[in-house]
Amino acid sequence: MSTAVAGKGLEGIVAATPAFCWIDGDAGVLAYRGIDIHELAVNSTFEETTYLLWNGILPNQLELREFQAQLALARSIDQRIVDMLRAFPTSATPMEVLRTAVSALSFYDADEKDNSHDANVRQRAITSRAQIAMLVAIYDRIRKRQGLSPTLAFHAPTAGC
Repeated sequence: MSTAVAGKGLEGIVAATPAFCWIDGDAGVLAYRGIDIHELAVNSTFEETTYLLWNGILPNQLELREFQAQLALARSIDQRIVDMLRAFPTSATPMEVLRTAVSALSFYDADEKDNSHDANVRQRAITSRAQIAMLVAIYDRIRKRQGLSPTLAFHAPTAGC
């Protein structure tokens, strides 16, 4: 009877071939949609790179302005989320806070019952992308006791939520 020797974890196993990312650890290469990460880091904004990942191409100026406007409209955070962030213990790590706050955002999703492709792929992706950045900024200011800037986007609780 022969005994098979198992490899370490998934070493040498290709689980998937992603269309948007190429990694060659031996050569030190990481590319998104065919563009080297170092080139993106120097020449593109976070919004441009997000657009590239989601749409397969870098945006032109008009597309970028429209995308930035969509993100800006989606940044608003319900005041109850801000209150929750203030109530977290100071011993909580930023990652614990972010994980919990992202989950709590669903409580205030006015379109939570809409499970259409557009609602899930487009609107929730844009909203999540915009609101996660806000959560990070808000909690960073809270934990540093800097107070919240009036330029941060909050909104009052809405009826029925």
